[in-house]
Amino acid sequence: MQDFIVNSVKYWAKEYHIDGFRFDLMAIHDTETMNRVARELKEINPSIFVYGEGWTAGDSPLPVERRALKENVSKMDGIAVFSDDLRDAVKGHYSNAADRGFATGKPGNEETVKIGIVAATAHPQVDYSKGNNSKFAYAKSPEMVVNYVSCHDDLTLTDKLDKSMPGSTEADRQRAARLAHTIVFTSQGTPFMFAGEEVFRDKKGVHNSYKSPDSINAIDWNLKTRNADQFDYYRELIALRKAHPAFRMTTAEDIARNLVFDKVDRDNLISYSIKNHANGDEWAEIKVVFNGSAEPCEVKIPKGDWTVIARDGRIKADGMGTVKGGKMTVEPVSALILARK
Repeated sequence: MQDFIVNSVKYWAKEYHIDGFRFDLMAIHDTETMNRVARELKEINPSIFVYGEGWTAGDSPLPVERRALKENVSKMDGIAVFSDDLRDAVKGHYSNAADRGFATGKPGNEETVKIGIVAATAHPQVDYSKGNNSKFAYAKSPEMVVNYVSCHDDLTLTDKLDKSMPGSTEADRQRAARLAHTIVFTSQGTPFMFAGEEVFRDKKGVHNSYKSPDSINAIDWNLKTRNADQFDYYRELIALRKAHPAFRMTTAEDIARNLVFDKVDRDNLISYSIKNHANGDEWAEIKVVFNGSAEPCEVKIPKGDWTVIARDGRIKADGMGTVKGGKMTVEPVSALILARK
């Protein structure tokens, strides 16, 4: 069976030039098979991306230490796993539609969000004992972690926000979605976004739509006009990440050295800096603050010439004005991103 799996993916890579492979319930397989998959695929094309769900859904006859689990990803070179840590902490637990997360005002998820921010690598300021899903740094490299808030399984983010924010306006829910994805796209590791999320796509509340008709699964492209501001926000967010390698550090050591969390004394607030021209970035320091609460909060920014990248639900990858630091207000359910050279 191992030969069949390996020969199949090699055939698809050679014959059809497939350069990404996602394994459903990857932990049903063993780490030996997955290592062979990644090794032989990368001999064909070193940039091939192999990732999967680091869980089994049910039990397995394989011993736990041999399963291709999220917790065992450090035994698998060249393979990444989905981070259910960031997913559930940011939007609320996937199995409870009404449950809220950091981006929708639920306190107590800050440390688990930080686990996602550092891509589940060892960091001196992250207390893994407070993690909701994981209790240790399971990734030895940020390249082993895929951060996301929704995909084809379970509720789309749009539907999740609708279920967990009763009485809210669509503008409120879109604001929460912007914060959620700002966390995803500024975190270390690989960001993942469900197709159509940038136009606030929903699936009419259907959790798993593999057996649903096009009326549920099709992307309504009228949403791109209706939600043009949302689309533009995501476009700028992606441009920001692509332009700045500080958000894409490649070693755990770089993250531990260059990413410094600030001490905060309130719920639903995370503040940190990425320093030292991290990963060769033109910016010497990037300040990132997330406010998931319904109230504005005040933060202290070091004095200096800062370019405003994101503020109050708006973002521009090349900046939108400057500030001098000092006390600044972070508006409810929003990110503040500043940068200085």
